[in-house]
Amino acid sequence: MTALGIIGAIVVLLVSIMLHEAGHFLTAKHYGMKATRFFLGFGPTLWSTRRGETEYGVKALPAGGFVKIVGMTQLEEVEPGDENRVFYKFPARQRAVVLSAGSAVHIVLALLLTYFVLVFAGDLSSSRAAVYVDSVPKCVVSSVTQTDCLPSDPASPSQGVLLHGDRILQVNSRPVHSNEALRDALHVGVATHLVIERKGTPMTVTLTPVGIKQKVDGKTATVAKIGVLLTENPDPPSVGALAAVPKTFDTMGQFFTQTVKGLGRIPHTLADVLQGKQRNANDVGTVVAATQISGQIAGAQDIPLSVKLGSFLLLMAGLNFFIGVFNMLPLLPLDGGHVGILAFEKARSGVARVLHRPDPGRVDLMKVMPVTYAVFVALVGMSLILLYADIFRPINLNG
Repeated sequence: MTALGIIGAIVVLLVSIMLHEAGHFLTAKHYGMKATRFFLGFGPTLWSTRRGETEYGVKALPAGGFVKIVGMTQLEEVEPGDENRVFYKFPARQRAVVLSAGSAVHIVLALLLTYFVLVFAGDLSSSRAAVYVDSVPKCVVSSVTQTDCLPSDPASPSQGVLLHGDRILQVNSRPVHSNEALRDALHVGVATHLVIERKGTPMTVTLTPVGIKQKVDGKTATVAKIGVLLTENPDPPSVGALAAVPKTFDTMGQFFTQTVKGLGRIPHTLADVLQGKQRNANDVGTVVAATQISGQIAGAQDIPLSVKLGSFLLLMAGLNFFIGVFNMLPLLPLDGGHVGILAFEKARSGVARVLHRPDPGRVDLMKVMPVTYAVFVALVGMSLILLYADIFRPINLNG
């Protein structure tokens, strides 16, 4: 199952990359721009085919993808006949849509995945659990460290009544969604009525708790026990199709908060890695971390399949949301950097118009290339540090 989780994460990430590039490609084609290449990956070409004016293909390194739109920069040579289809000749609003479309796809993916999880797997943020009987000892022990029954230990009231695998549904007509809910309903010498599910069949049983002396908040007290060891499995409450809509947007808000915090923690995270400290699950990582966490989710024991699948899809939703936001940061060579340049050009043109001066036109990209290279080197350096941590000190969901 762990390997299946890793493979699943890789597949979803590759699909996300392809859809990101499709966002750029389809909006460019919609406006009439000329897109000559649509590729998944980088490096040597493994396969390609031409359909109309566009070459589609797959390259050897699945570390991203790209769409070649004619005239993205003024440094390109434009073939005769393409002068009116070059990117930079289209209205600023249309160029902004094309540049932002990839990130918008990630946000929409995050929204759709989250809605799907809520409707079909339930609210995974809930702490609600299904309570099961793990084992029924012969006696009620007074200490958690005690392994054998002592002559003074009372017999377990659950012996011959409860069995391994029984799910406890209700106690005294109240639903049981945690160990604490059952424990708090017990009283020494007072008959307790349980509704349990055994092999799919509901049934009612009655037990009378016994009292044992235990330390509670540093004081000795008599505690009611039914002599059973319990285990919990996640049992998220179902969410209807309509109720899932506002809950989805609430989750988007949580993703945004986590993304902002994660971005803000990047310097601290990098310092922790360089100092050999362990990161937590909320720290920024690479796609390697995402696949590792996905593998941990898939390999978790005694977790319902719907919860595993829902947790995996929520992980992918959160990752897509982060990528969508990160890619729109106003830094070249990210898409957000290009949108920032476009916004600067429009603002500068507006000021010139107000001052009755000539339009200064497009930004000379050669002048911002040093900044672009610096940001690129910083991003690569950050990625290598995080990649090292993901390989040698991976994030562990179990602590």
